[in-house]
Amino acid sequence: MADREQRTVFVTVGTTCFDSLVMAVDSPEVKKALLKKGYTDLLIQMGRGRYVPSKVSGDATLQVDHFMFSPSIADNMRTASLIISHAGSGSIFETLRLGKPLIVVVNKDLMDNHQSELAEELAERKHLFCAHPQTLGETIRAMDLGALVPYVPGDAKPVVTLINKFLGFPVD
Repeated sequence: MADREQRTVFVTVGTTCFDSLVMAVDSPEVKKALLKKGYTDLLIQMGRGRYVPSKVSGDATLQVDHFMFSPSIADNMRTASLIISHAGSGSIFETLRLGKPLIVVVNKDLMDNHQSELAEELAERKHLFCAHPQTLGETIRAMDLGALVPYVPGDAKPVVTLINKFLGFPVD
């Protein structure tokens, strides 16, 4: 049997509990959508959640695994073909700096909406896709990775120069 190209989807909820995201990713609808897009493996970092995803997919060709925490998820992110993440700014910008396709899933149960504002703004700029747990399957089915625009971090030097000048420090 020929070896297939491994295309991993890495899901991260960070250090929080985001069971609705883990349940959405574990659903037959989302697993089927991932398979149709050519993904072969699904690795879920489930954080403090109580919901434990199934390691078996509806179709045995999608290999599923999960874990709660890891000292570092950097390797998981680097080797992933697609990342599905909570809307934490650290996870978002780390993924964008790696140049990985990203679906950000907003947790409406959080107290404020600063995370959704960030995710929606970056989605509007075409750096990522934005979803909610109940729309994740549709987002995967509709996503066109070729439409994403690479994220280029801003240059902080002009701001630093302005602040240094204002404070009377030497300017390089």
